[in-house]
Amino acid sequence: MSGCGLGVGLVGLGGIGTMHARALAELPGRARLVAVSGSGTPGTGPVPARLPPHEVIAHPDVDVVAICTPSHTHAALALAALEAGRHVVVEKPLALDVGDALRVARAAHDRGLSVSMIAQRRLEPEYRALARAVTDAALGDLRLAVTQVPWHRDDGYYRAAPWRAAPGRGGGSLMNQGVHSVDLLRWVCGRACGPVESVTAQAGTLAHDVAVEDTTVATLRFASGALGVLTTTTATPPGFPATLAVYGSQGSAELGQGAVLRWDVPGVPPPSAAASPTSGAADPLAIGHTGHLAQWARIVDALEAGTPVPVGVDDAVETVRLLCAIEEAAASGRAVRPADLGAAP
Repeated sequence: MSGCGLGVGLVGLGGIGTMHARALAELPGRARLVAVSGSGTPGTGPVPARLPPHEVIAHPDVDVVAICTPSHTHAALALAALEAGRHVVVEKPLALDVGDALRVARAAHDRGLSVSMIAQRRLEPEYRALARAVTDAALGDLRLAVTQVPWHRDDGYYRAAPWRAAPGRGGGSLMNQGVHSVDLLRWVCGRACGPVESVTAQAGTLAHDVAVEDTTVATLRFASGALGVLTTTTATPPGFPATLAVYGSQGSAELGQGAVLRWDVPGVPPPSAAASPTSGAADPLAIGHTGHLAQWARIVDALEAGTPVPVGVDDAVETVRLLCAIEEAAASGRAVRPADLGAAP
């Protein structure tokens, strides 16, 4: 890291990549975009070098590689960056397969490098307040958690990027649209309930002529015995904000996107919601870059101080593990234990 701040190489300059560029531009003196790969516009500030992905990774001024490419490329690019001695920031999900996610984690640990998966919704004030309330047992024993992602994407969305409609590339409603809600469910409830021990699921393609699911419904059993329900879809026009509701023996709460829908937590005042409520319910780029800025600021803090980055690689692996368990349960029609995925035979 030079005196000009953290040098960032950005691989993938589509809609999400430009949000990263906007966030980095708001960290002057602490982070600077030195190289990019992709045809988009990186925004204001000094013009970075535009290079192929492998040259971005190898650029001598790059300290951390930000991966904002289609989901099926995340693991390979993360491994390449780690092998080149770079820290990694990777858009969700870390990988599409538990084995690949574990390979990234091993490479990071072996080289003493950091990997942070973007999970910016964990930083929204209402979700941080809910996580604290769960940790403090303010709702009593958690018994039920329900998260819903009733979004909509039109046919043009799938045509615009063929990977979204191709099997095995991460374009389905669970892995692409539902990942943040799956991550929030695991992060919030795991504090009181432990990990998800088993999953059942069903999936279908109900509204689009594509080879991936556009609707998934899953049930989850946590280690504590608490139960969960998860739904994701891009088949419900016009699209509605995602929600997370938790029910305990002493209280309950339901949060939306930038909204506290219900807060019945004894002794704990309701939190303030995010100042600028945004939702990707109908438009994937409507989320804005505020959450990315918040996570990047914490990443820079951690790398400067030599402390763990937010949403580190082991945490990211567990979100991939749960996503893959749901996919396998839907494909097989049987209950799946997430802990069995990626385990040695």
